[in-house]
Amino acid sequence: MSDETGRRDFFKEAFNQIMKPVAELLDDRILDPFSTDYPNRPIFRPPGALSEPEFLEKCLRCGNCVKNCPANAIQPLQTQDTILRNTPHIDFEEQPCVICDSLACMHVCPSGALQPVYAEDIRIGLAVFDAETCLRRKSVDCTYCVDTCPIGEDAIKLSTDGLVEVLDTGCTGCGVCQYACPTDPKSIVIMPLPSPQ
Repeated sequence: MSDETGRRDFFKEAFNQIMKPVAELLDDRILDPFSTDYPNRPIFRPPGALSEPEFLEKCLRCGNCVKNCPANAIQPLQTQDTILRNTPHIDFEEQPCVICDSLACMHVCPSGALQPVYAEDIRIGLAVFDAETCLRRKSVDCTYCVDTCPIGEDAIKLSTDGLVEVLDTGCTGCGVCQYACPTDPKSIVIMPLPSPQ
């Protein structure tokens, strides 16, 4: 083997060793959008969830809330992070929480990770409205988000200027408005609640 070939093989192997961790990281991010190092996807828990640290400590990953959700909104989180893996979450783009009459998820939780609360006291997140992308700003009489809200005018309504107004005291963060919104990007999305100080 010539010196040139040996040197070429050495650099090729060195390059492969450098690039392998980068490729694995990129692969994880593509295959696992809910990994903890993927900052653009907040995790939303079912109604009645304790604060995230308490929730993770108490949740048994038993799947009771998943099996008993009549809307099929609650799914086990698929991630390589062993702390988060199989914990219940809601993806509003797939299926929002509809604040069902039975609130079954809370009542079938054996560990207390989900606490029973009244429908009007549920706080999964908070809807945030962007007037710039809303069809109403373009003189289209769209009211999907207002019409589909399971809480009604206590959570979302049209303001006097004809735009959407979210009432943070009534919004449960169920995601029905986001799911129903026809714009792309969505004019109304659920955001995580601010952490208590």
